[in-house]
Amino acid sequence: MRIAVVDVGTNTTRLYVAEVSDGHVVSEPLRVSRVTRLGAGVDASGELAADALAREHAVLAEYRRLLDESPPDRAVAVLTSAVRDAANGGEFASDVASRYGLDVHILSGDEEARLTYLGATDTHEHAPAASPTLVFDIGGGSTELVIGHGHTIDFHVSTQAGVVRQADRHITTDPPTAAELSALARDVRAILTAAVPAEYRTHPGRAIGVAGTPTSVAAIAQSLDPYDPQRVHGYRLTAAERNRIFESLAAMPLARRKHVPGLHPDRAIAILPGIVILTEIMRLFELDAIEVSENDILRGAALYYSR
Repeated sequence: MRIAVVDVGTNTTRLYVAEVSDGHVVSEPLRVSRVTRLGAGVDASGELAADALAREHAVLAEYRRLLDESPPDRAVAVLTSAVRDAANGGEFASDVASRYGLDVHILSGDEEARLTYLGATDTHEHAPAASPTLVFDIGGGSTELVIGHGHTIDFHVSTQAGVVRQADRHITTDPPTAAELSALARDVRAILTAAVPAEYRTHPGRAIGVAGTPTSVAAIAQSLDPYDPQRVHGYRLTAAERNRIFESLAAMPLARRKHVPGLHPDRAIAILPGIVILTEIMRLFELDAIEVSENDILRGAALYYSR
C-alpha cells in the first residue's frame, strides 16, 4: 500500500509518503517539512490564531497538490497537541478533512506516544529484555516519553512541555537572557518530574530522540549543509556536545542562529527551548548520550493506518 501521512504539529507540518508491505516500510518516496507554528499563542489564548491558520492552510494546499501528482492509496492526517488543546481545534480538523480530502485523526497524547514508539523502534534491534528502551519526541506543544521492552510499551506519557509552548511562556528577549532560560528549564523540570514516576527513571538500555530538536542538534554537530538524513539517523549525541552547541547558540541573536550550518532557518526560533527540554530529559534519566532517529510518528502512523 502507498500511504501518505500529514503530521500537523504545533511547530511543524510534515508530509510523508511510504510504501508499506506486510507490515514493513519498504520505501519512502517523499518527505517534506514546513515550519508553520500553528500553535503559536495557543497556550495563552486557548485558540488557533488566524495568522497561524493562514500559514497552515497554505502548506496543506501545497501538500494536496503534491499528493495529486501521484495519488496514494490512502491519505491520513494526524493532528497533535495544538489542535487537541485549542477551543477551535475541532472546527479546524473538520475543515482539513473537507478541503484537502484527508482522513483526519486528532490524536490523544497516549495515541501520539504509541505511534511515536512504533515508528522509532520499527527497524531497531531491541535492547536486552532486562534493559528498557526510552523513546522521546520533543514537539511544539508537548513532549512524549515512552518506555518499553521490544515492541511492548510499559509506560507512556504526553507532557505539556513543548518548544512553542515554553518559548511563549518564558522567552521575550533576543537572545534570551540567562534568567529566561533558567525559568524555562525549571518549568520543564517540574513538568517532567511530575509526569514520570520514580520507578521509570532508571537508566535505559537505549534512549532514542526523534523529531526536530534531536535531529537539528545532530545536524549542527556535523555542520551538515545541506541536511543529510542518512548522517543524522543513528547519530550518537553526547551531553557534552549538546552543552557546547547550546552555549554557542544561546549567545547568538535570532538573525545569527538562522545561518548556523545544520540548522534550518525556520527552526532557529525554537532550537533553544528544544535543547533545554532535551537537557532536562537526559538529566531525568541520567543519560550521557542519546541516539538520534529519523523514524518517528510519521513512520508509526504509516504502519498503523496501513493495517
